[in-house]
Amino acid sequence: MTDYQFAFLTSTTNPGFLSAPPLTARPNAEVVVAGIAWDGATTNRPGSRFGPYAIRRASHMLCDGEHPMFNVTAGASIADIGDLALPNTSLSAMRAVLQPQASELISRHHMIWLGGDHSITLPLLRAYRARHGRTLALVHFDAHCDTWPDHAGEPSGHGTWLREAISEGLVDPTLTVQFGIRSPARRDIREYVSARGGLIYTGRDLRGLESPAQLRDICATVRKQLTSMGDAPVYLSLDIDSLDPANAPGTGTPEPGGLSTAAVMTLMEELHGLDWIGMDLCEVAPAYDHADLTSNAAATLVWTYLCSRLASRLEARTAKMQ
Repeated sequence: MTDYQFAFLTSTTNPGFLSAPPLTARPNAEVVVAGIAWDGATTNRPGSRFGPYAIRRASHMLCDGEHPMFNVTAGASIADIGDLALPNTSLSAMRAVLQPQASELISRHHMIWLGGDHSITLPLLRAYRARHGRTLALVHFDAHCDTWPDHAGEPSGHGTWLREAISEGLVDPTLTVQFGIRSPARRDIREYVSARGGLIYTGRDLRGLESPAQLRDICATVRKQLTSMGDAPVYLSLDIDSLDPANAPGTGTPEPGGLSTAAVMTLMEELHGLDWIGMDLCEVAPAYDHADLTSNAAATLVWTYLCSRLASRLEARTAKMQ
């Protein structure tokens, strides 16, 4: 009997990212996807708790065939653990429960985290910092700098996590790069990273730049910065609102004047080969999406990361054999 498979058919056996099986069916998977369905720190439009489901659903169209740049298929090497069970109303309780779960998972797998609002990133960085025993390098795509000293009067939230991570020594500010920053904020808040030696490419800096040729010099500068202290472990945190709302309307705090999906893809492709240790993709809020633009972009960006990393590992293996 012919096995007809289409992306729009709901699967109860392999509903994971790229139709990956659950971790119980592939316990030795090198890469594991986990959802963090939390949006309790959202300051504008809630709903990113439903982001992991929407991203997984959109990814089912990507599971057949090779990546057109990296010439690899990623689906056979991953598993999907589903959404983690977390407290639903307390930020501090959520973080306290998430961190040990994250620590256990990253001790055995390379992890992809699907948010959720951006407050999830702080406990993840705490877990990675403990795992690697040193401060991390960070590539951060966002419309917002996330370096506010408080969260609308509260001490912590989805707009403070990066300042907290730098203050706690989780992230080295000189090895931090931000792309797409453009939201209103006091200058000292917007320039918090660059004032400490990091790089910021604002939405205005990147306006109209998309192609590899246009972004090559920026990527060379970023690569030089991130490798200036040896092979620092690099974490990727990608807020979908780094994209312009025309490309990704389904998010809680849209900011006009953002990056195109093509620009973010090019930046990720051109930064191929860095020592990536994991990534999160946050702030997809399906209730505000149109024609699945946001979830499709999110799924494609995660897929690009997966394929880039797999290609890098295959290249390294081939080089060792020569």
